[in-house]
Amino acid sequence: QVQLVESGGGLVQAGGSLRLSCVASRSIFGPTLMGWYRQAPGKQREFVASITSGGNTNYAGPLKGRFTISRDNAKNTVYLEMNSLEPEDTAVYYCKFTAQGYEYWGQGTQVTVSS
Repeated sequence: QVQLVESGGGLVQAGGSLRLSCVASRSIFGPTLMGWYRQAPGKQREFVASITSGGNTNYAGPLKGRFTISRDNAKNTVYLEMNSLEPEDTAVYYCKFTAQGYEYWGQGTQVTVSS
């Protein structure tokens, strides 16, 4: 089992920035994928960004350029730097960890962007 704990959410004005963090309770040998998803009220959960243990990144198209994903393998941590935030970015942001065929999700952290 792997537990994920997200942090860094909060209330920010439009145009502001936030940095989310997600710490995994342990490391897993072999290739892993860490990512961020978000779910706005009344909408389905959607992919935001992901990063492999080798550092390869993937982004949802519209978010590329404003959001940056990174990870520190030594700390079992993935980060999401969010810049130029818009009210439409308001959502609960979830961390996902995939390894050895298993998927683990965090509890989510709320991000609210005011206009």
